[in-house]
Amino acid sequence: MNLAVDQAAWSAPSGVLPAKLRVLQVGKFYPPHMGGIETHLQALCGALRGHADLRVIVSSEDRNTVEETVDSVPVARLSTLLTAFSTSISPGMVSRIRRSPADLVHIHLPNPAAVLAYLASGHRGRLVVTYHSDTVKQKVLGRMFEPFLSAALRRSAAIIATSPNYLATSAVLQAFRDRCHVIPYGIDTTQFERCNPEAVRKVRQRFGERLVLSVGRLVYYKGFEVLIRAMSSVSGKLVIVGDGPLRGELASLAARLGVADKVFFAGEIDNASMMPYYHAADLFALASVARSEAFGIVQIEAMAAGLPVVNTSLDSGVPFVSLDGETGLTVPPGSPQALAEAINRLLNDAGLRQSLGQAGQRRARQEFSLDTMLRRTLELYRKVCAGSGVRVP
Repeated sequence: MNLAVDQAAWSAPSGVLPAKLRVLQVGKFYPPHMGGIETHLQALCGALRGHADLRVIVSSEDRNTVEETVDSVPVARLSTLLTAFSTSISPGMVSRIRRSPADLVHIHLPNPAAVLAYLASGHRGRLVVTYHSDTVKQKVLGRMFEPFLSAALRRSAAIIATSPNYLATSAVLQAFRDRCHVIPYGIDTTQFERCNPEAVRKVRQRFGERLVLSVGRLVYYKGFEVLIRAMSSVSGKLVIVGDGPLRGELASLAARLGVADKVFFAGEIDNASMMPYYHAADLFALASVARSEAFGIVQIEAMAAGLPVVNTSLDSGVPFVSLDGETGLTVPPGSPQALAEAINRLLNDAGLRQSLGQAGQRRARQEFSLDTMLRRTLELYRKVCAGSGVRVP
C-alpha cells in the first residue's frame, strides 16, 4: 500500500465523520522483530483493529521501505538511513505523520526518532503516548533529548503508564502526573492455560523434574548471572529460553560454577512452542537487576499458565505484576542467596506452589488480559476524543 492509497483509504466525504476512529500507531519496530514493546504493539493493534481504523509506522531494519499487512493491520516499515545510540533514523517518518489523516496519533516511548518526527510533522490530531520506560542506560543521550521529550509530552492529551509503580518512580512521569493513566499490558491469557500433555511430557523427559523456567534476552539487566549463581544452591534444573550477546559468557559461568549439568540454554523459541515449557516447569524466575526491566510481560505468561513467580523488588513494574506472598515470592535484586532460598522454598512445597499459581492465574485473567487492556485503552481514547467530534466505537 503506497501513501496515496493509504490517504484514499482513510479519507471521507467532506463534512462526514469517519465510521471508525482513525489511529496511527508509531513504534520503533514491529514483529517479527523481537522485543517487549514490539510484542505489546502487535497485541494492542490486534485487539484494536475491530474498533478503529489502524495504521502502523515503524522503522525498517535496513534501507528498504516495506508496506505490508500483518494480521489485517497495515504496517509501513520505513527506510532506516542510519542507526545511532540504538535508535533507527527514518527520515520518511516526518512526512508520514504530517500527511496522515489520523484523528489520534499513539506513540510508544522511548523512541527519540519518533518524537522528533512527530514534533517536526506539525500533526494536528490528538496525541496519546505510552511511556514504556525511562531512558536508563544512555543517560547522556537522555539528558540531551529531554527538552524534545518534554515538548512532546506537553502536547499529549494523555500519557499511558504501564503500572502504578512506574508512574510513582519516574521523574519524567511525575512532571506530567495530571495527564497520566495506568493501563497495564495485556495478553491473550487463554492460550497459556492449556497445553498438549504429550508435549509437556517430552519437555520433562528432556530436562528432568524440579524445573525452573526463565525467559528473556541474554542481556545484563535480566540478571541471568545472578540466577545461574543461585543454581549452585538449588536442587533442581534451570531452563533459560532466549538468546543474546551474553550467551557465551553465561555458559562459561555455569561451567566454572559446576552447574552446567543443570543449567540449559534452550535458545529462541516461538510463542506457540513455548507452551509446553510453561506447563512442564514448577516455577518461573525473573531475576532482573536493573530498572531497564520496566514490567516483565513474561511474568503474565507464566502466571496464566498457573506458575508461581519468583521476581525481584525493582523500583519498576516488575513486583506489581506478580505480588509477593500472593502470586509468588519477591526477593532483593542481585542476591543469589535470596533467589536460591525462594526457589528452594517453592520447589520443596507443592501446596504453596499450587496456591500461588492458582492466584497468579486469576490475577492474569482479571488484570492482564487482552480484553481488559482493550477496554481500558478504548475508554482512554473516548476521553481524549470527547468534544472533538470524533466517535470512538
